[in-house]
Amino acid sequence: MNTAYHPGSLAVQEREGVRQLAEHVGRSITDGIRPVAAAFLEAQPMLMIGAADTGGRVWAELLTGAPGFVRATGPHTISVAAALPEGTPDGAPVGTLALDPRTRRRMRLNGTARTSRRGFTIEAEQVFSNCPKYLQRRDWYGSEPARPGAGAARHGEALTPDQVRRIRAADTFFIATSAPDGVDTSHRGGNPGFVRVDSPRELSWRDYPGNAMFLTLGNLESDGRAGLLFLDWETGLTLRLSGLAHTEYAPEGRVTRFHVERTVETPYASPLRWSPPEYSPSNP
Repeated sequence: MNTAYHPGSLAVQEREGVRQLAEHVGRSITDGIRPVAAAFLEAQPMLMIGAADTGGRVWAELLTGAPGFVRATGPHTISVAAALPEGTPDGAPVGTLALDPRTRRRMRLNGTARTSRRGFTIEAEQVFSNCPKYLQRRDWYGSEPARPGAGAARHGEALTPDQVRRIRAADTFFIATSAPDGVDTSHRGGNPGFVRVDSPRELSWRDYPGNAMFLTLGNLESDGRAGLLFLDWETGLTLRLSGLAHTEYAPEGRVTRFHVERTVETPYASPLRWSPPEYSPSNP
């Protein structure tokens, strides 16, 4: 049995009839950071990170910096020149996703985070790359200086009409999920409208075919806590949601439903500015 998977992921793999394929794909998961992975990390100006706060809520957050702000400092450790997301305990399990829209490449690294003089470090437990499916290609125009009002977060418990419009127009979001063996952060993409807003506190989306690992859906099978991150690629605004999710299975496909419990909208949270998307040819 491949120890890369916990019982939740194994249950979904069995249900979907992909255990053998998942076993094969799972061999790519290691606890080491290879030189090609280290070089990829150091070239990125952003890193998505998922973690539970001290109250147990799971959040996905965006960290940014000049390329090199994330770097491998050993075969099993990375250093990040940024603060841990607010409310994340020192020594917490985290899941990270390094994504390069310019090349449609992405890499996940999950482990344990500890504060450091530079910011924080992560001792890697799972390191692996993902295929480019459903990733929209974007060019990086550069970074803007901080603006007045940057970082001034607006908190809520339900989506506003403007937030509903943003989500319905989104072609990408990031999802952090938790399970007994740690936290994972993944990507979801599609043409605008692929995320449905069923009410100010309910979202849903179809789960498109992926790499057969079912790490996200496996986590939701074990622990329904989840955090979503929507990014306005042209202005740097972020919309973070924390709540509970579950997946419904039917002959016509899988649908994940998310119940919003908390919202945090931050204008100009990211200084990075990206071009309009070139949609993935994999998008349904």
